[in-house]
Amino acid sequence: MQEIDSVCAYCGVGCDISATVEDNEIKSVFAKKEGTVSEGQLCVKGKYGFDFAQSPNRLPKVKIKTSFIQKNELFLPKALKDALYAYPNTDGYIYPDLQSAYALCAWKLKQITTQHGNFSFAAIGGARGNCESSYLLQKFTRKVINSPHIDNCARVCHAPTLKGMRSIIGEGAATNPFSDIKKTEFMIVIGSNTTEAHPIVANKMIKKVKEGVNLAVVDVREITLAKKAKYNCIIPHEANLLFLNMMAHTIITEALYDETFIAQRSSGFEAYKEEILSDPTANPDFFADVKGYEHLPIMIREIAREYASKKSLIFWGLGITEHLDGSYAAASICNLAVMTGNIGKEGAGLMPLRGQNNVQGTCDMGCLPYYDPDYQQPLIEGLKTPDMLNAMIDGEIKALFNMGEDIAHIHTNQNKIEKALQNLEFIVVNELFENEITKYADIVFGVKSAYEKTGVYVNAERRLHLSQPLINNDLPDDWEVIQGISKALESDKLDYHDSRDIWAEVQVKVPNRFSGASYEKLEQNRLQGLQWPIHEQETPVLHLSEFRTKDGLAHFRYKKWVKRGMVSELLADKRTDFYLTSGRVLEHYNNAAQTKESEKLLKRHREDVVLVSSEDASYFEGKEYIVLRSYYGKSNPLKFKITKKIKKGTLFVSFHHAKSHINFVFGDEADELTKTARFKSVKVRIE
Repeated sequence: MQEIDSVCAYCGVGCDISATVEDNEIKSVFAKKEGTVSEGQLCVKGKYGFDFAQSPNRLPKVKIKTSFIQKNELFLPKALKDALYAYPNTDGYIYPDLQSAYALCAWKLKQITTQHGNFSFAAIGGARGNCESSYLLQKFTRKVINSPHIDNCARVCHAPTLKGMRSIIGEGAATNPFSDIKKTEFMIVIGSNTTEAHPIVANKMIKKVKEGVNLAVVDVREITLAKKAKYNCIIPHEANLLFLNMMAHTIITEALYDETFIAQRSSGFEAYKEEILSDPTANPDFFADVKGYEHLPIMIREIAREYASKKSLIFWGLGITEHLDGSYAAASICNLAVMTGNIGKEGAGLMPLRGQNNVQGTCDMGCLPYYDPDYQQPLIEGLKTPDMLNAMIDGEIKALFNMGEDIAHIHTNQNKIEKALQNLEFIVVNELFENEITKYADIVFGVKSAYEKTGVYVNAERRLHLSQPLINNDLPDDWEVIQGISKALESDKLDYHDSRDIWAEVQVKVPNRFSGASYEKLEQNRLQGLQWPIHEQETPVLHLSEFRTKDGLAHFRYKKWVKRGMVSELLADKRTDFYLTSGRVLEHYNNAAQTKESEKLLKRHREDVVLVSSEDASYFEGKEYIVLRSYYGKSNPLKFKITKKIKKGTLFVSFHHAKSHINFVFGDEADELTKTARFKSVKVRIE
């Protein structure tokens, strides 16, 4: 029996894990008390959700649709065609050797780019893989194919956080370590169902609350964490920016801001102050006329006073970013921190709770259309994922490489996505299991999971962990597939022996963050991890003396909230239909590709269920199932549950099970600056 240390394969908390392994089989997973992130605790996914790695449902190797070969057989080189036809047709697929699959990929990509140009290729990389694979995906796209069209799943989560934070303080990452929860005096959680989505962080918060530190929870419904909060602040849909501006208004009108910090560390405060004081919607009293929320003016002022007068942390999640004004809301959170001096010190700062286990690292690697590695300006800015989809429909993009992101499930407006994918000439997918996107793929590469490979992962607090295999198999890593295709294209741009070779290049290409983060140093700190920027030492707290802007100062920017949706209806006392929000549950992760392979997790949550307010119960009498219908599409029939935790007019549903068709209901409405879809609010009627 071996005991092997690595890092969890699920959320952005990035817990250190230890596994007991016997005969190449994971027997159990646990956490050690000396682990910096876990501190000896794991959530149910971390503890029980390892079955996927050894599931019999794993994709065993590469497979190619025979219909794709037949469609192209007149043009295929004879040697390649003969090699492919030597394999038997099994249920519409052949299962060839990797070299033949690489050769076919290269031939088809060459054909498409020769006929339609290099920009006819696009790549979308999920943040489930390691940094080394993300780095190679963007390098392959930009340097081998010479296309600028590269994006990742940050597009559906924290792209607005990056945009908003950089506009104020020049950096789009968490400012503090999770351990600073122990040092804080007040916490605000807004738009994050932390106990479900980031449970180990929630445990740290709850422990601090038990020590006497107050907590404010701001959401459109009552979440579990609210039971521990002094302030359970339930707000209407699409009112995040409104709430944050009201906090700022209170801090300014009551002169609670830190004049010294503002004078020494920022610019633009007087203009910001003038704008906010002249905006009637920024006054908390605005809520006095919003039916059902008349109590909020008092509570918002109380939260603002406590935040401004104490060393405070603000945590947020997709309940902030997945809105029309997500980037502006993230920027407004930064404004609050700067005006109160709650940044650049221990126990006070900004904590965006990123979703995927390596979405921070994937962005750091340059898997974004507007950033090269290290957030440098690319030669040409590419298309964001929603724009890629439009280009597919318009026939401008012909080929897609999709690495571990099930865009046919987790993105909005699935009717449109189906049309886009069907219009492509060529789709290549790297995956662990069959899912919605593999149904469209011409070639599917079965690849190693996080528990079978070596690589760097960066969590939500900028902490790097170096994983190592818990078990072994002979599948390729994502980066090996990318390099195999590159070599088949006869390119010399990708030539690496192992992931260590790639990371050595990353240290050179991403020096502002990783120049000192060698494999050797990360191996020595496997349970602890290291926070970037890492040079001689790690950097737990950012912005101690200056911000990462050109002049070193924070720059205040004001954005007025735009009246719309539920608030407009409540002001007019003309409510129509329902407002739906969506999110995760504790037992599953996104498309449930990994978690559904664990019976211990699946038995707790086998289907998506709609939560309905008890105040709306009469509307649902006599119904066993309901269908959610919006302007864009409809769900499949769903069960529902009446609860007192939801306010009148609000519905909540998880989206883990593809059969539910939840994301057929959400449309193209998105954050104004980043096109991150509005998953958190859509108007629906019940059928």
